[in-house]
Amino acid sequence: MSLETMFDVTGKSVIVTGGASGIGRAYAEIMVERGARVCVLDLDAGGLEKTVAGIAAQGWPGTVWGHPLDVSDRPALAAAFDTVAERHGRIDVVFANAGVDAGPGFLTPEGERDPEGQIDALPEAHWDRVIDVNLNAVFSTIRNAARHMKATGGGRIIVTSSVAARVNESFVGTPYMPAKAGVDHLVRNAAMELGAFGILVNCISPGPFVTNIGGGRLKNPADRAAFEAQSLLGRIADPDEIKGLALYLASPASAYVTGAQMTIDGGSSLRG
Repeated sequence: MSLETMFDVTGKSVIVTGGASGIGRAYAEIMVERGARVCVLDLDAGGLEKTVAGIAAQGWPGTVWGHPLDVSDRPALAAAFDTVAERHGRIDVVFANAGVDAGPGFLTPEGERDPEGQIDALPEAHWDRVIDVNLNAVFSTIRNAARHMKATGGGRIIVTSSVAARVNESFVGTPYMPAKAGVDHLVRNAAMELGAFGILVNCISPGPFVTNIGGGRLKNPADRAAFEAQSLLGRIADPDEIKGLALYLASPASAYVTGAQMTIDGGSSLRG
């Protein structure tokens, strides 16, 4: 197999959830750049429109279109998958990437108690929303991907988790860590179940990246410095730096990889 063939996703039908910005946009870009047909799902209709137009303007060989929705709306998500399958004829690759910020943790980056992040002050509605989007919606995304991929003989499901699934953070909102830990277990279990159907399920676990989830916080020098200090490389990653790993997991190059937790964090988890 040639190098070009190993990383060929030409014509593949791809869905990216949470693809209007950050890591999700990077997934969509690399897939379109390599010739795939990509549907981007995101709650931010305005951002989604700009992202789709921006990717399309690059002149890459693939195609891209957008579908606004909230991934926690299960009927809407199922209907979107059906729409993509009808339009593309099948679904080959799904990036379950959508997520929301969990807010401040119980300590500030300077080590002071943060009143907003204390567990006894955490609104139950906030906990529910983080779990619903960051974990429950991943289940729904995998579920819909599986029902379509079983019908066509296989596919790839790639879930965005986080190093926070394994390393607790005092200045990251409490719901984030259990949500991502649940995602990791879900990916492994789904890989065990779906391998018999030719469906590979893997997980990308980023460390500190510049995305909208932490974008507001990273404008605060103290917050940014705290994340930079975690990395052995002394910096926060740009979303473009995740493209190579995404292409690997979506392409024939990873044909014997499933149930894997691929960490991309500049070594930050080694400090945990």
